[in-house]
Amino acid sequence: MARILPIFPSKFIIFSLLSFLAIILVTGENHGFVRNLDRRLIGQIKKKEKLSHIHFYWHDTITGRNPSVAQIVPPVSNASATAFGAINIIDDPLTLGPKLSSKLIGRAQGFYALTSQEEVGLLMAMNFAFIEGKYNGSVITVLGRNPVFSKVREMPVIGGSGLFRFARGYVQLSTNKFNSSTGDAIVEYNVYVLHY
Repeated sequence: MARILPIFPSKFIIFSLLSFLAIILVTGENHGFVRNLDRRLIGQIKKKEKLSHIHFYWHDTITGRNPSVAQIVPPVSNASATAFGAINIIDDPLTLGPKLSSKLIGRAQGFYALTSQEEVGLLMAMNFAFIEGKYNGSVITVLGRNPVFSKVREMPVIGGSGLFRFARGYVQLSTNKFNSSTGDAIVEYNVYVLHY
């Protein structure tokens, strides 16, 4: 009489092989809340890192019918020439050209604080949230110092999401137009970003 083997051992062997494979893919120590991963686990093995240049204009509108800036903390002193201590929340349009009527490609959402007593200097934290083409829904995050009246300023790209996952790089910005009586500004941005 032929003996039939139970199915259990084959399931056990498959489970053991899968467990072993998982151990191979996970590298380094596991502390319960942090573990090192192999890139293959998140689909990064086949993707090559690329360098992209993104060019747009940032419209910071403080006055008018539809301002894109809201001051949430006033300056320490109204007599301060640098507006030291003021904090503004922004939802600024990003356009292809310097005119506000140019094609909208995204929005800069975040805040800037006036952090210098010596010059007009900002601490800026913003997400460039893109809405155009294949980049719709992707974000680049910038955090850095912006000495407003310098001809060219530079801030780091500290991350991103969507098509800009694992982003790093820098932005260079220069003022295209500034209205000293209203504070409204149009700033040209060149973003150089490494991403997958």
